[in-house]
Amino acid sequence: MKRLMQPVPLMLFSLVCVHAAAAAAPPAKPNILVILTDDMGWGDLSCFGNREMATPNIDRLASQGTRFTQFYVASPICSPSRVGYTTGCFPAYWRINDYLHSRAGNKAHECVDWLDPQAPTLARSLQAAGYATAHFGKWHMGGGRDVQEAPWPKAYGFDEHHVNTEGCGPRIDSYGSGTPELVEGKMLARYEFTGFWAAKAMDFMQRHKDGPFFVELWPQDVHTPHDADPEELPFVAATPVKHHKFNGVLRRYDREIGRILDFLVNQGLEQNTLVIFASDNGPEPSFDGQRAGGLRGMKWSLYEGGIREPFLVRWPGHVLAGKTDATTVLASIDLYPTLCTLAGCPLPPALHVDGLDASSALLGTPLQRTKPLFWEYGRQGDYLFPREPGARSPNLAIRQGNWKLLVNADASSTELYDLATDPNETKNLADKMPEMAKQLQTQLLAWRKSLP
Repeated sequence: MKRLMQPVPLMLFSLVCVHAAAAAAPPAKPNILVILTDDMGWGDLSCFGNREMATPNIDRLASQGTRFTQFYVASPICSPSRVGYTTGCFPAYWRINDYLHSRAGNKAHECVDWLDPQAPTLARSLQAAGYATAHFGKWHMGGGRDVQEAPWPKAYGFDEHHVNTEGCGPRIDSYGSGTPELVEGKMLARYEFTGFWAAKAMDFMQRHKDGPFFVELWPQDVHTPHDADPEELPFVAATPVKHHKFNGVLRRYDREIGRILDFLVNQGLEQNTLVIFASDNGPEPSFDGQRAGGLRGMKWSLYEGGIREPFLVRWPGHVLAGKTDATTVLASIDLYPTLCTLAGCPLPPALHVDGLDASSALLGTPLQRTKPLFWEYGRQGDYLFPREPGARSPNLAIRQGNWKLLVNADASSTELYDLATDPNETKNLADKMPEMAKQLQTQLLAWRKSLP
């Protein structure tokens, strides 16, 4: 399926050309490092309110850059969320609405087996603009299980790559936990995977230090199973016992991120490297909402706890240090046009994406989002997750302004929330505000009908 020339056939969903930048072009092409955590909760970082476990290294990005508190991913599950980051499009347009697994499972859920290589990709656009490009870590946009002929990341614009078992090409093959994996002649435990990919990322950045480079570091941490480094456990002993393994994983992960940040300093790369830290979807387990920072829902849920994620941006001299932007509603689909603008890399006029150019927000001027965000999670099949009480949501959602509506594709189970006054989604206003509910539901169901 190709979706390169035609926008969605409703005026409301007309797509945004990346030339509408509000911010001035940067003086030089920045290096770009995108760190995408796996299954991180909105409340996992101490700079986002975690009082049980400190994350001092990741917090450096907040103190030295800007923290955004209204950042949304494109899906509450990994594969479609990663498609949103990669293409700048709502992932359902590329027929990926659930995590990619077996051929039979993909077919049952009306998903393709891999992302169409003809889809627009951020890496390919930056590569064409002279960037050296690399992807290290989890892929999960095709490959693995009984799908072994999926395109390698190089088909999407990456010069170098090494992935996990849910991708093709050089990779770590392990699905399980507790058993070391032989990778490039080394026995690696799961808790060493992040360090392995971080070393590859640092090697690539060192070899391309004259720049510009674009590196995706997408670790498997902090996804289950939580196989903590035994050396970390004494440092988390004071936390609740059921949290020990997760906190051990989080502590080591934070140290690995610190190693990368120190590397940028030592290599003289810090000043001209734009670092973005985010996640693909909400947490599992949620520890009774603690990992979601009190937001309703978790992974697999279109409530805020499943799709609102930590988002940190640092670029010394360009991104304001120590700032919190609680106003701008950002989305992962915005990264494609935003980073292209900051890289001075205009997209072809005929190529459209769903995301907005949010470069002005990254550079310090809050953005007033004028177009809605849409979500679809799941179509066919029995979706059993999440099982946590109150976390399982309808499978469609829209956010416009401060209003958020959720509904099933068959128009059942309508829920309306005012996120300005009720960010935890506790008061369903659908019956009290029927006109607003009808307006948003009509837009959302029309969007769903326009999907392939």
